Amino acid sequence: MADFDLLLRDADVIDGSGAPRFRADVAIREGRITAVGRLAASQAARCVDLDGMAVAPGFIDVHTHDDRLLLSDPSMAPKVSQGVTTVVVGNCGISLAPMDDATPAVPPLNLVAGDGGGPRFGSFADYFDALEASPPAINFAALVGHTTLRARTMSTLDRPADASEIAAMRALVEEALAAGVIGASTGTYYAPANAANAQEIREVLEPLRGSGALIASHIRDETARVLESIDEAFSIATALGVRQVISHHKVSGKPNFGRSRQTLARFDALRRDAQDPTRICLDCYPYDASSTILRADSVALARRTLIAWSTPRPDASGQYLDDFARDEGLDVDAAVAALQPAGAIYFMMDEPDVERILAYPESMIGSDGLPHDRSPHPRLWGAFPRVLGHFVRERGLMPLERAVHKMTGLSATRFGLAGRGFVRPGCAADLVVFDPLRIRDAATFTAPMTPAEGIVQVLVNGTATWVEGRHTGAGAGRALRRGD
Repeated sequence: MADFDLLLRDADVIDGSGAPRFRADVAIREGRITAVGRLAASQAARCVDLDGMAVAPGFIDVHTHDDRLLLSDPSMAPKVSQGVTTVVVGNCGISLAPMDDATPAVPPLNLVAGDGGGPRFGSFADYFDALEASPPAINFAALVGHTTLRARTMSTLDRPADASEIAAMRALVEEALAAGVIGASTGTYYAPANAANAQEIREVLEPLRGSGALIASHIRDETARVLESIDEAFSIATALGVRQVISHHKVSGKPNFGRSRQTLARFDALRRDAQDPTRICLDCYPYDASSTILRADSVALARRTLIAWSTPRPDASGQYLDDFARDEGLDVDAAVAALQPAGAIYFMMDEPDVERILAYPESMIGSDGLPHDRSPHPRLWGAFPRVLGHFVRERGLMPLERAVHKMTGLSATRFGLAGRGFVRPGCAADLVVFDPLRIRDAATFTAPMTPAEGIVQVLVNGTATWVEGRHTGAGAGRALRRGD
């Protein structure tokens, strides 16, 4: 009987720790890495000679809105095609559970729930059960969204929650933690949660105290008040004694270009003052354009706005807003109103800020892609190869090993995903094989759903899932619950 099910031979191993790559073989048995070193082919039932191709841990997309995609398209092609083997869902305060049939899908909840007819899950236990009954191609971990909790429990959302509503939300947080969520998310930037104050959020998320769970936050303001908004998020997490992730960190709008120097200095100061510096976290994506629901205030800040989807005008998807307005004989504000509900891509960041945040040692990579947009942001299909191709190989922004660390070992450690994120014996065999000289994003703003190049093979829990540009049809993904 063979010692190994599979032996990946003669690989350039980038192990996820940030350490220099090394040449070795990687052995897999029953979905786990069992050995890394020089190994005999005779020990394996099957060998694949990689001839120096890079082998890294499967990429962990720490910021997604794939809550419904895991069910509606379990192939998860936008993610597995770029080397992602694990996604974290429930970000920006919006999660598909605990959203019962009576919960209104007010924007931005419609980004994960749809406008109607999609699946609803009144509890995270039900959500996990549904995914485990029909496993997707990749692993998933979940956050419970504070905005979802508000929409589920409150009659009106333009005020702070009262004591009874806070108690109801807290009970739902307790259920979510018992089901295995790894933390909670907030999205005070959006109207349904904008009226929530720090006291409400702290009281609602009190069950996180001592649980090992974290908070990920789309902060209240990423423009003029970005520093105050960062401080608000960390004040809540510090009071609860939990890890805080600032989601898709950026500074938006021309008046704020260059302010990443200030925000990153604030992260450094917070880390110096913290008893545990690992509780000060952030993620980012490698583009100077953002994407979310269509809002007039965001349009005003953007150099240009691209329409991602519109319910009343699906034909407008993929058009620039100013072109649409001109063709319709409308001013911009009237065009925004005519398209609602709608989503948009906003060109509103400065490339030096993007590079500075990407290069920051503690930043993790997340795509923040919106999979149900008719014309999505290309980050949905290209975020991770864009880091490795454009920013590492072409721009020389950081060593390849450090970039891989930002999307594997650092992410697994900060998000508490034990046994993931490293090429080490005992870890799950979530692996990506890629060509460092060829890997690149091929998705663009005009052709956003184009698979990346240079991804040779993706294994999820030891199962080949993407091979030479094709999905194998495997559904080897698993729920990654807190404490697993």
